[in-house]
Amino acid sequence: MRSVLAAVALCVSTCLSTPVLAETAAVAETASTLSFERVFASPGLDGPAPRQVKLSPDGRYLTLLRNRADDRDRYDLWGYDIETREWRMLVDSEKLGSGRELSEDEKMQRERARVGSLKGIIAYQWASDGSGVLVPLDGDLFLAKLDGTVTRLTDTEGTELNPKLSSKGGFVSFVRDRRLWTGPVGGEAQPVTPAGEAETIRWGEAEFVAQEEMARLQGYWWSPDDKRIVVQRTDEASVGIVTRAAIGAKGTKVFDQRYPAAGTDNAVVELFVMNPDGSDKVKIDLGFDLDIYVARVDWAPDGSAIYVQRQDRAQTKIDVLKVDPATGASQIWFTEEAARPDYWVNLSDNYRFLADGSLLWWSERDGFGHFYRYANGQWQQLTRGPSPTTTLVGVDETAGTFTYQATADVLTQQIYRARLDGTGEPELLTDPAFTNSASMDGAGRLLYVTRSNPAQPPQSYLATPDGKRVAWIEENAVAGDHPYAPFLASHVAPEFGTIAAEDGTPLHWMMLKPKMEAGKRYPVFFSHYGGPGPQMVTKGWGGALAQSIVDKGYIYFVVDNRGSANRGVDFEQPLYRAMGGAEVRDQKAGALFLRSLDFVDPDKIAIYGWSYGGYMTLKQLEADPGLYAAGISGAPVTRWELYDTHYTERYMGDPREVPEAYEKASAIPEATKIADPLLLIHGMADDNVVFENASELISVLQESNTPFEMMLYPGYTHRVSGPKIGPHMWNAIMRFLDAHGVTPPE
Repeated sequence: MRSVLAAVALCVSTCLSTPVLAETAAVAETASTLSFERVFASPGLDGPAPRQVKLSPDGRYLTLLRNRADDRDRYDLWGYDIETREWRMLVDSEKLGSGRELSEDEKMQRERARVGSLKGIIAYQWASDGSGVLVPLDGDLFLAKLDGTVTRLTDTEGTELNPKLSSKGGFVSFVRDRRLWTGPVGGEAQPVTPAGEAETIRWGEAEFVAQEEMARLQGYWWSPDDKRIVVQRTDEASVGIVTRAAIGAKGTKVFDQRYPAAGTDNAVVELFVMNPDGSDKVKIDLGFDLDIYVARVDWAPDGSAIYVQRQDRAQTKIDVLKVDPATGASQIWFTEEAARPDYWVNLSDNYRFLADGSLLWWSERDGFGHFYRYANGQWQQLTRGPSPTTTLVGVDETAGTFTYQATADVLTQQIYRARLDGTGEPELLTDPAFTNSASMDGAGRLLYVTRSNPAQPPQSYLATPDGKRVAWIEENAVAGDHPYAPFLASHVAPEFGTIAAEDGTPLHWMMLKPKMEAGKRYPVFFSHYGGPGPQMVTKGWGGALAQSIVDKGYIYFVVDNRGSANRGVDFEQPLYRAMGGAEVRDQKAGALFLRSLDFVDPDKIAIYGWSYGGYMTLKQLEADPGLYAAGISGAPVTRWELYDTHYTERYMGDPREVPEAYEKASAIPEATKIADPLLLIHGMADDNVVFENASELISVLQESNTPFEMMLYPGYTHRVSGPKIGPHMWNAIMRFLDAHGVTPPE
C-alpha cells in the first residue's frame, strides 16, 4: 500500500502544487465585489468539489466524481491509474446519458439524499474483482470497464432504483415497479418479489421516514457470499395521504403522497430473507409491536447472522436483534437506551461488526458521544471526555486500530486513531488549524481527508493510516485562475466569541465585518438555523454567499443555540418537547449582544433562516416584537403536526399524548403578533416542508389584516437554488431589506 500511495503522490503533487490562500492573498491588488449572480454561477467559487472518492479493490485505481467547470452541478466519473500515473475520464455523463427526465420516485429519493440539484453521475460502485464500475445514469444502469468499454445493462422507460452489485459481484440488483429485480451481471434481470400486490406495497425500498430522517436509503442487503438477500417489504396502506400540489409555472401536478405526519400511522415494515431468485423466503421476527422503526440492517462478516436495529416509536431505545438467516428467528443481543429520561436515542452509522464477533459501537450513554466495544456480553469504553466523537472513519483489524472524527475546541473536527483493545492514548492525525472530515478504504489502510478553514476552501488529500499526507487529490489553492482568486482582496476573516445563555451555558458566535468607517453603525444580517442537529459556527470554510452579503455592507452574524450538535446531551436536551423555546431565547441573547456593540445599528438587525431556521424567524418575531428590524422566513414549518413522525416525535413526543407541547411550539397561534416586516419564501412543490405550512400562515396573516410580503417559487421543492433562481431569491431579499431601511450607512 505504501508504494501505491507514493505513486499517487508523484503524479498528483506535480499537477497541484500551488500554495494556498493564506500565502497568496497578498498578491491580489484589487477587490472585485461578489454579486449573487457570480455566487451561483459556474465554476463554483469554492473550487473543485470531488465526491465519492474510492479505491478499486485491487488498489490500482483511485476513482471519484468530478464536477465540470462549465456546469458545477454535473458530475463525471474519473479515475487515476496508479501504474501509468494518469488521470482520465472513465464515464462522460453527457455522452453516455440520454438526458431523459427521471421518474418521480427517483426525483424524490434524490431530494431525500440531498442530491436533488446534481446531474450526471451521482453514485457508482466498484465490482468486487476490480474489473469495472456499476454506474446508474438517467434511470438506466451501465457497467464501465477499465479498458474504456461501457456496457448497457438496462434500457427501459422506467427507472432502476437503488442499484447494487452483490457482495461478490456475481449479481446486479435494483428496484423497478416497486419490486426487487436480480440477475447475473451482463444477463437478464428478473423480478424476485411477488407481483399483483396492492399499490401500497413496496419491496426493496426504504420507506419515506427512513430516507428523510434516518439516513437509511437502502431497502435490501446482500449476504457476504451472494447466497441470500434481506429484503424490506413496506405496506403504506395505513399512512395518511397528503394531496401535494406541485405548482409549476405552466401547470400544476397533483400527487397523492403517503406522508406520515406526526401523531399518525407509519408504514408497516417487514423484513424477509430469500435466495437471489426469490426462493426459500423466510420472514424475520421483528417482534409483536408493528409500530417500530427498522433503523439499520447488517450481515455479520461471515454471514452467520443478521443484525437488525429496532427503534421504538418514542425513540428512547434501540434493540439490536441477532437473527438466524435460515429461520428468521431473532433474539435481543443488547439494548441501547437514551442517556436520560427526557432525551432520545440518536441513530448513527458509527459501528462496525468485527471478525471475532465483537462490535465497535457509538453511544451517548455517558452524556457525550463515545466509542465502546461489546464482546461476550461486556462493554469496554474506548474513548472518553467532554469532546464528543462524531464519526467512525475506518477500522484496521489487522493493526488493531480504529480511526474516528471528534470535536475539538467545539469549533473544529479532527481525526484520531485509537486502539481497539483500549490501551494507549488516541493519536491526532490532522492539522488543528483546519476542521476535518475523513473516510477510509474497507481495510482501513488508506485515509482520505477533506479539510478547510476560514481562509481555505475545501481541499482533500490521501494519507497513510498514521495521517501523513502523501498526495493531494484537490489542493484547491486559491491562486492563478482559481475562481475565487479575483475576490481575495475583499475576503473577510470571521471573528469568534461566546455569550452566555440564560443558564450560563456558553454559546459560540461568528461574525464577519464589512469595511467600516469610524463612528458609523452598520446593519446586521443575522443568520440562524436553530434546530436540533446542524452546528453553524465552525472554523471551516464559510462559502461565498456570506462574503457577498458582507460585500454589500452588512455584518454577517451567526450564533449556535442550545439544541445544536457536537456539545453533548445536556446541550441538546433543552429542545425536548419544547421547540421554539430555549433556542429562541438564545438567539435573542445574540441580538442583545449585537445591540451592545458600538459599531452595530441596533435598529437594523435583520434575521434570516431556512426550514427550521424559517420557523425560528417566525417564533423570534412573535416572541420579541421590535427587537428585530425585519425577518426573512424561508420554507418554514409553521405547525409541527404537519411534519413527519420520526423527526418531530423524536424531539416533541406524540401530539396525541402531549398536545399542549405542540400548541406552544406552533408558529400559527401567535402569528398575528408579528409587527415587524416579514418576507415569507417557499417553493411551491416542496415535498419535505409541504406548502400547506406556508399557505396556513398566509391565510392567518391575511384574515387578520397583518401585513407581510412573500416570494413563492413555482416548481421548486425544499431547495430553491440554481444559477438564475438563486440570485433572484437573494436579490429579492436585499430589495426587501432596502425597502424597510435595513441598509448600510451612507
